[in-house]
Amino acid sequence: MRLLIDAGNTRLKWRLEHDLTVISQGRGSMSSDHPLSDIDQYLGTVSRVAVSTVAREDLRMALDAYLQERVPGEVRFYWAEKERLGLRNSYSNVSAMGADRWHGMYGAWKKRGRGCAVIDAGSAITIDYVSDSGNHLGGYILPGLAMMFKSLKTDAARIAFEPNHAVALEPGQSTGECVNHGMSWVSLAIAQQLHRDVEQLGLSDILVTGGDASRLQAVGLNASEHPSLVLDGLGFIDHEVFSA
Repeated sequence: MRLLIDAGNTRLKWRLEHDLTVISQGRGSMSSDHPLSDIDQYLGTVSRVAVSTVAREDLRMALDAYLQERVPGEVRFYWAEKERLGLRNSYSNVSAMGADRWHGMYGAWKKRGRGCAVIDAGSAITIDYVSDSGNHLGGYILPGLAMMFKSLKTDAARIAFEPNHAVALEPGQSTGECVNHGMSWVSLAIAQQLHRDVEQLGLSDILVTGGDASRLQAVGLNASEHPSLVLDGLGFIDHEVFSA
């Protein structure tokens, strides 16, 4: 039994597999004393754990201790790499790249094997471009939609509104509409720029993952959605490491 984990600072996603077949998958909270309570009955049979994480070090260590206590198999953390089976990182200091970005790119590379754009629309929005030859062409990091909402709620004086996920682009006629429609406006701008970049760079596909993937698609992003792209890439790498 193999357990894959994609962990951030607030939440984690997990996938339990047997012989590369998904048994169960779900989410947990990094602040919980038992973030994998949904599969507690399986933890004692897990032969190895592969983790991709961007969590701060104290949370990573707490997760490691939790896993070491409950899982009999090896717990291994995977990070960004300089190169793997044709995919080459553009960072001169690969340790500065978030593991989730590398694993998402690798998942896309294994699925497509050609030039593509990889979008993770989560707490932050990350955009990475990979050429047909496997070269990482660079990317962008910008605040996610939830982060933008939170910033307006907490940092902007006297802006009172309730966030929603209705997709509308016409000018708002209340503070709530102005903010919510503004998020759609920003999403549209991101989608349009992505399409321009993909055409200019000669890339074949756009793959999107993350909680706001559907919102980007709703404003016109022409992309295939892969909800577990980071876990997919992590799983490919872990399998390759243990099959070598």
